[in-house]
Amino acid sequence: MTAILHTGDPERGALWQQIVTRELPDIDFRCWPDAGDPAEITGLIAWTLDAELVASLTNLEILFSIGAGVDQLDLSLLPPHVRVVRMIETGITNTMAEYVAMAALALHRDLPSYVDSQRSGMWAPRDVLLTAERTVGVMGLGQLGRAAIRMLAPLGFRVAGWSRSSTDVPGALCFADDAERDEFLAQCDILVCLLPLTDDTRGILDRSLFARMKAGASLINVARGGHLVQDDLIEALDSGQLRYAFLDVAQPEPLPEGHPFYSHPSIMLTPHIAGVTRKETAVHALIDNLRRARTGEPLEGEIDRARGY
Repeated sequence: MTAILHTGDPERGALWQQIVTRELPDIDFRCWPDAGDPAEITGLIAWTLDAELVASLTNLEILFSIGAGVDQLDLSLLPPHVRVVRMIETGITNTMAEYVAMAALALHRDLPSYVDSQRSGMWAPRDVLLTAERTVGVMGLGQLGRAAIRMLAPLGFRVAGWSRSSTDVPGALCFADDAERDEFLAQCDILVCLLPLTDDTRGILDRSLFARMKAGASLINVARGGHLVQDDLIEALDSGQLRYAFLDVAQPEPLPEGHPFYSHPSIMLTPHIAGVTRKETAVHALIDNLRRARTGEPLEGEIDRARGY
């Protein structure tokens, strides 16, 4: 790899430049806008893609995503031969699993209702169930979904998992493909979405899916805002089909002022902070992949561009 170009947060770029140069002195690490000769750049680090910049990188070989997903990247801008690698690192994995556990416990113990009661000046206790009396279902059994299950299972929840392809995950009863999705959904007291965003999964959290869940179940969406049909969620909450929603993602981000999600009493909303790429640790995942690329080993997190994940 001749040179690699970092785009985005300048502070992160400066830190990564310092660490990569120390660990891999033969790598020419550059930070935008100081790109130098674009023909020398074979690696690009980015959260989003600029069409003019990509067109100038005539020898680009690998795109490294800053995040755990790649749906925010317009991959149509890239020549077919360019490899695309999503970020896999402990900072993202651990913070995501912690968030899912926090949200599941908050919904299990009716925190949205207590927050609303407090603001209304009411003292309104509710019945308390054990975690063993709740089933948390995780849609998407990749690295993040598996990490969430590892965090949930020791809390005592009954845990189920669903993915497109058949897989086994310790601590969870697993279901696969459309044929078993209804059986999976019918068990869920709390549904967690950790699916990749693709053409097949866009809008999957809709009226039809909510109707297949238990009446009074709750939703946690920590994947992408594009998975959720917003009007269908409001309808499901207002009708009582769903009890609560814990949302860390939206479309667009940030949501516009006055959006109903901000004030809805059954929604808890956070600003896309569930799984965080920690610049101090993520750089080491990048370095590992740079070493792999140099020796011809498989890259950790490389996606199948035809599938989008």
